[in-house]
Order: sequence, then structure tokens, then C-alpha cells
Amino acid sequence: MKMRALVKKFPERGLWMETVDVPTPEYGEALVKIHKVAICGTDVHIYEWNDWAQKTIKTPMIIGHEFVGEIVEINGESKSFKVGDLVSGEGHIVCGRCRNCRRGIRHLCPNTEGIGVNRTGIFAEYACIPLSNLWLCDPTIPEEMYAIFDPYGNAAHTALSFDVIGEDVLVSGAGPIGIMAAAICHHNGARNVVITDMLDYRLELAKKVCPGVVALNAKTDSLKEIQPKLGMKEGFDVGLEMSGSPVALNGMIDNMMNGGRIAILGIQNNETTPVCINKIVFKCLQVKGIYGREMFDTWLRMTNMLQSGLDISGIITHRLPFDEFEKGFELMCSGNSGKIVLTVSE
Repeated sequence: MKMRALVKKFPERGLWMETVDVPTPEYGEALVKIHKVAICGTDVHIYEWNDWAQKTIKTPMIIGHEFVGEIVEINGESKSFKVGDLVSGEGHIVCGRCRNCRRGIRHLCPNTEGIGVNRTGIFAEYACIPLSNLWLCDPTIPEEMYAIFDPYGNAAHTALSFDVIGEDVLVSGAGPIGIMAAAICHHNGARNVVITDMLDYRLELAKKVCPGVVALNAKTDSLKEIQPKLGMKEGFDVGLEMSGSPVALNGMIDNMMNGGRIAILGIQNNETTPVCINKIVFKCLQVKGIYGREMFDTWLRMTNMLQSGLDISGIITHRLPFDEFEKGFELMCSGNSGKIVLTVSE
């Protein structure tokens, strides 16, 4: 049996729609018929074939990791899932044997493999996913929202790392994850949420998705000047660095209150990014690195927030058929989009 799949066939810019064999699930895996997928920034890096992709991705390979679909086959026994269940899934596969896995903090597994990065991905009509990575979907939540649970989970993990109730929060980077993080902070009781970026499109999208946010253009607006206008006297309580910009990170440090807390999700291009450690020390800042989602506490919180009224549906700006993947990737490359969802099958 054959299927369509998006393959990084050659070590150069682009992706190729190929006809390949439908995979066979190994013991402990489910074969999932993919309904919808979403394009991630990681997928864009692979599409553009940047330095990170060249060092990381082995061609040819099916990529992708953001999905929602239906179980059509299970190899083995499962008390949690059955054929016909609607599922999404955690994109990080952990070893289950290391100290952190055995302590129940699987998101800290040093042996993590990424679906669509270190092993076959899900940009296809069918994909095999470990049962331990599946998440049973609430049918009252739209399927397309489950297609973006992976990046929504990055946003939730970052935004919920520190208590934001009544706090002033600074988010640097108004990409889809940064915007969702701002909305989560607002939903969970932050007093002020300020988000910065250098692209007006993204700032306008942030205001659409999260009407209570204060959106600033980092090229023209001042974080120092906005603070008294918002009733702030000593700086931001919580900072969420989502941009990967060293300038943004250092600007955040400058604008934090003493004892402030910073969660960093953004990946720097240069591993020797200059950061003034003395400012972190003298301000007694707490700094936490974020990678992925807490399994599966973050997933439960994501579901609960949507059920309790969080509306981030506006972050999906384009919905395209699977065959129009190139249009979706080029839109993502332009910066003039939020999340893009591709329909693989109904």
C-alpha cells in the first residue's frame, strides 16, 4: 500500500512530494491516518537547508511533527487507546531508562529523539507513533487546534514556568509561539503583557490573537518609556524570551526588576552570545531554559485552558491542502503568517 509523503529528498533547499510505502507499526506503536499537519519553524529550517539542518538531518527523510489524526491499527495491547480514536502526539521520544525518565521528568531525557528530525516524521498520509507519545483528543476541541498542540505546548511550558497572576510580563518575539505565550499569560491573570518584535505583521497578529497585549516595535518603541504608562515602577516581573535574538535577551535583562524571572525558549544562532552575567547576578535574576513540553502535564494544562475559554484560534492564519505545501512554506519563510495548517485527509 502506497501513500503521499513530504520528503527531504536532497541536501538542498526544498521538499519533495513522494509516493512511498505505508509504514508498518512496530510493537507498542500505532498506525495513525493523518488528518491535519502544521508547519513548524524547525520544518522551515529543514526546507531552507540552513546550517543547523545540514548538520542534523539525514536525507532522504520524511519530516514534520505537528499533527492530528485517527488510529487505524495498533501493534500490541493498549488500555488507553483503540482503533478509531482521534489523537495528537508528543514530538519528543524519550528513552524511558535514564535517571530523569525514571524520576518522571521525561522532558529532561538526555537521549530525546525528535519526530521528523532524528527519525521519520508525520508529513504523510500515515505515520507510526509510539503509543506512549499519543494524546487522546477531546472531540469538542477543533481538530486544527490539536494540529498545533506541539508549538502551543512550547508556549504553555514557557509561560507557565513562573506564576504570572498579577505580574507584569515581557515577551520578546511575536512569532506564533510568542503570541500564544502572551495569550496564555493574559488568560492566567497577568496584569500587563508586553510583546516585542521588529515585524509589524506579527505585532498586529499579536493584538488580534490577544487583544489585551501591548505590542511594541523593538526598532522604534522603548521598553523604558512604556513601563510608567502601565503603572510599572521597578521593571518586569517575568520575561519570556522567544526570539532567539541576543539583543532582545540583553534588553530583557535590562528591563527586569530585581529578583525577576526569565524563561528562555528562543534558540540563539551563535552559541557564544554575549550576555552580561553581572547584571543577572546583581539583579538576582532566575533564568530557566525551556525545551519542548513537560510530558504530559503541559498537555493536560493546554487542554484545560482551551476548555476554560482560552482562544488562540486566530494564530492559524492559513489553511491549505497538502498538495499546496510549497505555498505554505514560502509564506512561513516570508514572516507574513502565523501557524499554517495543511489538510492531508478528512
